[in-house]
Amino acid sequence: MSTKLTVEDCPIIALDRFIQATRDSGYKGTASAISELIDNSLQAEADEISILLAEVEGEFPVEVTVVDNGCGMDPFTLRQALRFGGSSRFGDRSGLGRYGMGLPNCSLSQACRVTVYTWQTLDATRRVRRTAIPDKVYVSYLDVDEIARGELSHVPLPRVAQAYPAQCLGKSGTLVHWEQCDRLDNRRISTLARKLSAELGRRFRHYIWKGVKIEVNGEAVEAIDPLFLRGERAGADLFGDELTYEIAIDPANLSKGTSVVRVRFSELPVHDWQSMSNDEKRDWGISKGAGVSVVRAGREVDYGWFFMGDKRRENYDDWWRCEVMFEPALDEAFGITHTKQQVRPRGHLLEALTPDMDTTARALNSKVRKAHVDTKAQERFCEVERLAADRDQRLLPLPITADPGAQKLVTELKKKNPSLRAGSKERSGRLGYSIVERPISTMEFYQPVYDGDRVVLLINPEHPFYKQVYGPLVDSDASDDKALRAKIELFLLAAARAEASIVGVKNREVIAKFRHEWSNALATFLDG
Repeated sequence: MSTKLTVEDCPIIALDRFIQATRDSGYKGTASAISELIDNSLQAEADEISILLAEVEGEFPVEVTVVDNGCGMDPFTLRQALRFGGSSRFGDRSGLGRYGMGLPNCSLSQACRVTVYTWQTLDATRRVRRTAIPDKVYVSYLDVDEIARGELSHVPLPRVAQAYPAQCLGKSGTLVHWEQCDRLDNRRISTLARKLSAELGRRFRHYIWKGVKIEVNGEAVEAIDPLFLRGERAGADLFGDELTYEIAIDPANLSKGTSVVRVRFSELPVHDWQSMSNDEKRDWGISKGAGVSVVRAGREVDYGWFFMGDKRRENYDDWWRCEVMFEPALDEAFGITHTKQQVRPRGHLLEALTPDMDTTARALNSKVRKAHVDTKAQERFCEVERLAADRDQRLLPLPITADPGAQKLVTELKKKNPSLRAGSKERSGRLGYSIVERPISTMEFYQPVYDGDRVVLLINPEHPFYKQVYGPLVDSDASDDKALRAKIELFLLAAARAEASIVGVKNREVIAKFRHEWSNALATFLDG
């Protein structure tokens, strides 16, 4: 028996096995695969992209169509687009595409058959003419089963479609249709549509903000900002200034130049959102949402715990976010693969970004931790504050005017204590009461502040009475201890109100001196 092999016997790629293998590689799910098609649409200058999910008969009950109003393709380009690596933009770093793997790879990762329709309306100089009806619609396809059976070894020559989907009407564009969708994330259209809208809204948020329209079954995809700075769920604040880094495109060849990486952080409003239910926090993406959004050329390619050094992720980290933005010139530095859905940062990039990002993350974690403590303290004070406000009407009114210094202090306190921003006398018709824990420089146990609208009681957690008497009551869950703590707080609010009733500068100086001396004596006696 002859064992001699010819060139034809041993192609570099065993096509039938390659197709089966490539279906199992690369894409995390349906949203990632469809994102590849949207990338192609954006590269073709589309500003309207529609995803249609249709129920069909058969073993696989859902078919997917993605149609855009981009510039469309001529027959040669269409055929190249269906080849693995056949893109006319291979290696191009000016936009979202680069490798020419997107259309065939993402499509066959989800479906056994992909059919592509594309159309252009050209004038005499072969430029795209912007009219309503296309001259011709070209069509070609790939089919996994035909390839596996050896019936299809080349991309079929595009032909003029005699019949085509109604969505092909328009100036120009491309329609990608997936059939026999055996690998979609969900078989229920409503579930698939909901998940796609959320994923695509986050991934393409920057494009949507610029005016690109993306729809899923006729419903507009809304931009979702994981930093909570824009949109319906806005409420976070930027933390610090944007960080910028000049990163070498190739550290082994500095002549290739550099490209800029931009990093920004946001902090979520703990005081305002902590009262949300667990379901609301989960729906909004707050719970278990800690991470860094990595954005390439305006499109999110990954979301995870990156550039944080040895800092572990904690529950407190759910309350801040980070965004890292870069251009395709740094694909190698970020370890971008052809699927554009994950990053594997290289050493020189980690060395540049990690120190600052780790430090900022720890600062935010500490700030969030303190905000949660303050919020819990405020929740603890609510009932006592309400009780004092209700009973205040039995007492003689306080003077309308207040010390200008007190008004300034209350304004400063409101910046760090959102609970002080609501419930004023102007809105409620009665005097407000608030308790705030914060260190007092004079080491008094408490300090009253009255701004003409509200009595604010500052309690000093550094005073010995707090540490030895009041603090243990705060930490106790015993009902008797909670009752005693509330009585102490009412006792202090009464003292604060009485001091607010004093008029005259000299009288206020005398009572302030008394409070100072009393606090010192109390600290001395407790210290033994």
